[in-house]
Amino acid sequence: MTRALLIIDLQPDFCEGGALAVAGGNAVAAAIASDVAERRESYAAVITTQDWHIEPGGHFSQSPDFVDSWPVHCVAGTEGAALHPLLQDTATDAHFAKGRFAAAYSGFEARELIADAPLADESGTLLAPWLREAGITAVDIVGLAADHCVRATALDAVAEGFGATVISPLTAAVSPQNLPAVHEELRAAGVTVLTLG
Repeated sequence: MTRALLIIDLQPDFCEGGALAVAGGNAVAAAIASDVAERRESYAAVITTQDWHIEPGGHFSQSPDFVDSWPVHCVAGTEGAALHPLLQDTATDAHFAKGRFAAAYSGFEARELIADAPLADESGTLLAPWLREAGITAVDIVGLAADHCVRATALDAVAEGFGATVISPLTAAVSPQNLPAVHEELRAAGVTVLTLG
């Protein structure tokens, strides 16, 4: 198998101090940066995804339900939407942006973020064809949040025909109490879930 690492939505707005913080986000960023530094050669590609919102409609709400609507976060071009500072020097092969004009949870809804392109540009290649073009057959998935965008990305990876592994210790959840059910759902769909213990 030719394997890629997908680092999902590791952005300041999803970490402590951000607009939509996930507890443990900064620790996950540090762990992922260390893991990539140690194991970079085991991946054919290292890819990041980012929430990259411009006008995502009902995804933003002044009175969010935290299921389908959320506080304003990861606005394209802002510091909160940038890659986490601990990843700035990580050797990556491509960056993918999702959710410019609609809600988007899965990395497979994201298009390659082209350097110096306008913020609203959506001409980049979608993730699945990019991976196929690169000869990738399996993906390891880490990042934020385990019960939302990591979950959606893993389910779509399997649906797109890729082998998929979620490395749970390199994720953090919005609702940690839901993780056993999320992991059960992922395994039932054919995703490998690696946990501690």
